Amino acid sequence: MSRDIQLKERWEKVVEMLSNQFSEGDTLDLDAIIYLIGVQELGQFKRVFSKDEKVNLMHIAICRLLEPYGFYEFDYFDKDGWPHYRVKEVLPSLKAGEQAILMKDAIVNYFIEKELID
Repeated sequence: MSRDIQLKERWEKVVEMLSNQFSEGDTLDLDAIIYLIGVQELGQFKRVFSKDEKVNLMHIAICRLLEPYGFYEFDYFDKDGWPHYRVKEVLPSLKAGEQAILMKDAIVNYFIEKELID
């Protein structure tokens, strides 16, 4: 099976799983899934986040997702329990479609690592 087909199938599995669990009949988009990963990484599930905190949650997720690719490295947890990352390598300039593919691949790998999909 080609890598593109395998990524597409795995991505659809992730979207279906999360949409069934976290939305009421709607299909979650890439940004919503990144947000959920940020909440998971923060580990503070039963609270309401401000708009700025939601942006920070997405940043946490992106750093965590791109850490295995060598772009970020975990640095420390602050006094409120929020993880902080440092840049190891600047992301290359990517077109919007290329960014989406990179993020989908990173998310699929995250769910494989967590043993939620195979």
